[in-house]
Amino acid sequence: METLLVVIFVIGYLAITLEHNLKIDKLIPALAMMAILWAMMAFGLDGFTTWFDSANHALLENFSSFGHEEKTHLLEETLLHHLGKTSEILVFLLGAMTIVEIIDYFDGFSTIKSFVKTRSKKRILWIFSFMAFILSAIIDNLTATIVLISILQKIVKDREIRIWYAGLIIIAANAGGAWSPIGDVTTTMLWIGNKVSTALLIEHLLVPSLVCMLIPSFIASFLPAFKGEIDVEDEEISKSKYSSIMLYLGLGAIVFVPIFKTITHLPPYVGMMLSLAVVATFAEIYSNRKIAISSVDHDSDAASHHSPVHSALTKIELPSILFFLGILMAVAALESLGLLFNFAESLKQGMPLMGTEMASTHVSDLVVLLLGVGSAVIDNVPLVAASLGMFSEPLDDQLWHFIAYSAGTGGSMLIIGSAAGVVAMGMEKIDFFWYLKKISWLAFLGFIGGAICFMVMRYLF
Repeated sequence: METLLVVIFVIGYLAITLEHNLKIDKLIPALAMMAILWAMMAFGLDGFTTWFDSANHALLENFSSFGHEEKTHLLEETLLHHLGKTSEILVFLLGAMTIVEIIDYFDGFSTIKSFVKTRSKKRILWIFSFMAFILSAIIDNLTATIVLISILQKIVKDREIRIWYAGLIIIAANAGGAWSPIGDVTTTMLWIGNKVSTALLIEHLLVPSLVCMLIPSFIASFLPAFKGEIDVEDEEISKSKYSSIMLYLGLGAIVFVPIFKTITHLPPYVGMMLSLAVVATFAEIYSNRKIAISSVDHDSDAASHHSPVHSALTKIELPSILFFLGILMAVAALESLGLLFNFAESLKQGMPLMGTEMASTHVSDLVVLLLGVGSAVIDNVPLVAASLGMFSEPLDDQLWHFIAYSAGTGGSMLIIGSAAGVVAMGMEKIDFFWYLKKISWLAFLGFIGGAICFMVMRYLF
């Protein structure tokens, strides 16, 4: 039965990675895979001999001696446990997405365009690289990519030049998302899963992530595509008089969430809901609305158009939320049967020279680097979800920091390897093989440079 479950997971995984070829949204195989795995576990429950206790990160003793009712009760408890942990991530993302959409409702991101006051292609490259690096750490790498490419389209009219900028924005955005607990979905998963803390994550990954961004940008600045100047149109963008206020209020509210968690020790989604409430309150005041969210007349087009909160809630990426639900719960199914734990143990025992701590560290580094390369080919969310079930290292162990870096930045090596790359591909119609030829080698050098920097810092400090 365990073999059949693994086969189903692999088939579902392939369907997710081949979504562009199959022309089927990846949320469909993710949800189907989740439901089928848990259903088969329920049907074959009496045949399983092992069960994984997520709370203690160990196999449950004497599970095979449990009766049918005990096993059924345990299955229900385990399902509820994983749904709760997954929901923490999803509610957190819903809050962050809504705040970003509220900022966009007031055209807040147009304020960022005022930062670009040069015609030099090289300077524009550096401006957008640093903006992507910083902005992605605050509003996540996917949103930062959308915002910056939208601004780029207003500044650089030549598409052949613009896609070069887009490629470097992808690298910088993924690098920026890796060192922030709210900058990338995988890093958020590690943060909410109590594998990394905000302060130490930033301390260990800020410099390697910066190196990961600087190396490609520096090399690219010498390429022919970034030589000379561009024609910048001095056009005035019509925007709300509250655009700047809502931009800084929204970004500040999102940055407040890690501070709230540190002070209260409550899950991050609680702080995100508080931040959303504050931003939504000002949004309603500034839009001259006097109705509450709950009293919106769903039959009124005017209410939908003029209420910033209601408008934001209709624009958030629900397909992404459902995909995360499916893939995280599917991985949880394999974890519950102890398959991931047993795989990790087999991996450790199968590796040579595991007798010393240094050898063990080198093996872990190799595994994590392969995880980074793998995240460029397949989605990094299930890879990180699997690592949560494979490793039992404590909070802020160097392994978790390296996983956060590797999974966050490795996806830049292929345009389909990260959410930022996929959205840029759609916005600019970037060809897969063009990116592979022109940008992938830059992303690889940045990834390796940052990884070496991380390892050197680990041994020095």
